Amino acid sequence: MKRTASISEILRPLKDAPFQAYLSNAVQVADILEWILEQTGTAEVWQTSFSISEEFLRRLFFLKKKRPISRFNLLLDHKATNKTVKLWSFIVQVVDRTFLADNHSKVLLVRSGRGDTVAVVTSQNLTRGNRAESAFISTSPEIFANLHASVLDIIENHSVPLNDLYNQRLDTANELR
Repeated sequence: MKRTASISEILRPLKDAPFQAYLSNAVQVADILEWILEQTGTAEVWQTSFSISEEFLRRLFFLKKKRPISRFNLLLDHKATNKTVKLWSFIVQVVDRTFLADNHSKVLLVRSGRGDTVAVVTSQNLTRGNRAESAFISTSPEIFANLHASVLDIIENHSVPLNDLYNQRLDTANELR
């Protein structure tokens, strides 16, 4: 998917702007993730969203081939399970760990191998709607730590691990053969 504007027309480099925001239909979450990884290098990623699309998964697949992501953790909402299940086999090929919970947040957290952190709070699901979307981007360690702790709490205490369910189903299917 092509951007309608250069990301440098919308955002400044992370090192120059520790806090920035946008409201635009010119960029997508995958564009923001790629832009962050260009600046941080290899990083672990946590992404929360209500919903996900095949289009985002394709972008992530190619992004992971181009930019090193040490681990991609995904938290989706239970209510979007029908759509998630249809993408199940693709998700487990692209995403390292996927969790389902009562979640409507859209948060992107990136921690580089050097320890640099970026937190993005956005209005956009992991879908493409060509609508105006907003986001706040911060390199503040405190903001990252607060959001990271909240995401981990949901993952550890309030979610179902989709990858484990997928593997159990495969094991059961293999046992039945």
